[in-house]
Amino acid sequence: MQTHRFDVIIVGAGGAGMRAALESSKLARTAVLTKLYPTRSHTGAAQGGMCAALANVEEDNWEWHTFDTIKGGDYLVDQDAAEIMCKEAIDAVIDLEKMGLPFNRTPEGRIDQRRFGGHTRNHGEAAVRRACYAADRTGHMILQTLYQNCIKQDVEFYNEFYVLDLVMTEDGERTAGVVAYELATGEIHIFNAKSVVFATGGFGKVYKTTSNAHTLTGDGMGIIWRKGLPLEDMEFYQFHPTGLAGLGVLLTEGARGEGGILRNKDGERFMERYAPTIKDLAPRDMVARAMVQEVREGRGAGPDADYVYLDLTHLPAEQIEEKLPDITEFSRTYLGVDPITELVPVFPTAHYAMGGIPTNIETEVLRDNETVVPGLYAAGECACVSVHGANRLGTNSLLDINVFGRRSGIAAAQYAVTAELPDLPPEPATFVESLVAGLRESTGSERVGEIRKAMQETMDMNAQVYRTETTLKQALADVQELQRRFRNVAIQDKGQRFNTELLEAIELGFLLDLAEIVVVGALERKESRGGHAREDYQARDDVNFMRHTMAYRHVDETGEHTVRLDYKPVIVTRYQPMERKY
Repeated sequence: MQTHRFDVIIVGAGGAGMRAALESSKLARTAVLTKLYPTRSHTGAAQGGMCAALANVEEDNWEWHTFDTIKGGDYLVDQDAAEIMCKEAIDAVIDLEKMGLPFNRTPEGRIDQRRFGGHTRNHGEAAVRRACYAADRTGHMILQTLYQNCIKQDVEFYNEFYVLDLVMTEDGERTAGVVAYELATGEIHIFNAKSVVFATGGFGKVYKTTSNAHTLTGDGMGIIWRKGLPLEDMEFYQFHPTGLAGLGVLLTEGARGEGGILRNKDGERFMERYAPTIKDLAPRDMVARAMVQEVREGRGAGPDADYVYLDLTHLPAEQIEEKLPDITEFSRTYLGVDPITELVPVFPTAHYAMGGIPTNIETEVLRDNETVVPGLYAAGECACVSVHGANRLGTNSLLDINVFGRRSGIAAAQYAVTAELPDLPPEPATFVESLVAGLRESTGSERVGEIRKAMQETMDMNAQVYRTETTLKQALADVQELQRRFRNVAIQDKGQRFNTELLEAIELGFLLDLAEIVVVGALERKESRGGHAREDYQARDDVNFMRHTMAYRHVDETGEHTVRLDYKPVIVTRYQPMERKY
C-alpha cells in the first residue's frame, strides 16, 4: 500500500476541482484525484452559459443579478454568499477569457450574452441578456480550458483514482488526507495532506430520468455523511424542464434564451398563464411544475399524452445551427426529430442538487452550524454555500464552480502554507479495505443493477417534481428496504483490474444513503419552496421553514443508523422575503 504526501489534495476534476487546482498549485504542492479522466467530468455537459453582469449587450449590474439569484432561490439563499458570487462573476468570466475560452462574440468583438431563465433587469422588470456562452457547449469549453491550463501549470493528476474515505487525525479534529482505490490495479493508496478540497459533483443517479452522467453518484457527499458530518438542504433537487422526453438527455435552457417556446398538445404557449412577464424564461422550478401541470390536466402531447413540446421552428435555421448545434444534433440522433422544422418532445429531468456539504463563504466545511473542520473545503455541486437556495437559476452553476472553486483553491493553499503535515491515524485504510474486501468476497444473492433500478423507480415515482406525505413515505419505506437488501449484495467480477462492477456496488451504497436523506428532509419540510413542491402543503411557509435543513447521521447502540434533522438560519442582508411573481 502506497502513501503519498501533498500539501493540498483536490478530490474531483470537474470545473470546481480544476479551478481550485489552478489557484492552489501557485502556492502549494497540489494533487488532483479523479475517478474519471478530467475532460470527461460532468461540467462538460453544461450547455447554456455562465452568467455575469458584464453589461456587454444591455444595461446590467451585479446587484440585479444578486436579487435574481435570491428571488430565484425562493429566499432560501444565504445573501452574503450570493453577493460575493455575483460581484466576482465579472472577473471569473474575464479570467476564463484570458485563459483562452472561445466565447461567442458580438459584432464589436465583445463577449456575447443571451437571455436565461429568471435573469432580469431592475429587480424583475423584464428579461435581461446576462449569460456568456460558447454556442451550447459552454461547460465543455470551460472544462477543456481549465484542463489545458492545469497541464500548463504542471498540476499533478491521479486519474481513475476513486476516493472512498476521508482521513481525520486521531483526535477527529482536523483533516489528514484521503484513501483512494486505483481503478487500473485495484490497489489502495493513502494520500496524506494538510488540506483537502471536495469537488465531487452531484448525485442525479438516485433518479431514473436524469440529465446526469452514470458517474454522478454523490460519492463526496456520501463520504462526508459517513464521517458524521452534516449535509444541508438535500430535499431541494432541481428538475430541468427540457429533458428529451423519456430519455432525460438535456436540451439547454439557452434554446428558450434564443426564443424557443414551450407548447402543449393544442399548440398553446402555456407559460403565459404561469409567468405572464417572462413566460418561457421563468425559473426552472416554475417551468417544470407548469409542464407537469399541463400533462396532468390532459394537455400533454404524444401517444401517451405524457410530454409537451419545445418549439424552435419560428427561429431562423442559421441561428439554431450556429447557437444551438449540440442540442440540434441530440434531438436528431436520439428522437429522430429535427428542431429546425419539427416540435421537440420534452419533459422535466432530474438535473441538479441545490443542497450538499455545508460550507461558509470561504468554502470551509462546517461540522455544525458554525464550527469549521480545519483543513477541509468543498466547492461546486457537492457543496452548499447556499447561493442556490431552493432553486438554482440557469447559468449560476458554471458561475458557482468558477467563483467558489477559485476561493477553495486559495483557502486550501493558504491553510497548507502555514499548517504542519498532520500525522495519519493508525491503520488509516482499514475502512476502505474492509469495504472493498466485503463486496469482493460476498456470497449474497442480491444484484447491484436490480437494487439501483428499484431505487431509481421509486424516487422517480414518489419524490420527483411533486411530492406528498403519502408518496414520500412510500419512497422512504422502499429506500430503507433496499438498504437492507444491499447488505446482501454480491458481485460477479472478483478481479483487481478495472473492476467497474465493484465500483458500481460502492456507488450504490452512497446513492441509497443520499436518497434516504432527500426523502427524510422532504417529509419534514411541510411547505412548497423552489424545487421542493408539496401538493399537501402548497404555500411557502416562512414562519416555520425559512431555515436550512441540516441532516446528521445518527448511529444507535445496535449500530443501526437514522437520519437526524436540525436547522440553520438563512443569512439575510438586504432582500426581505416576498412572494415570487414573474
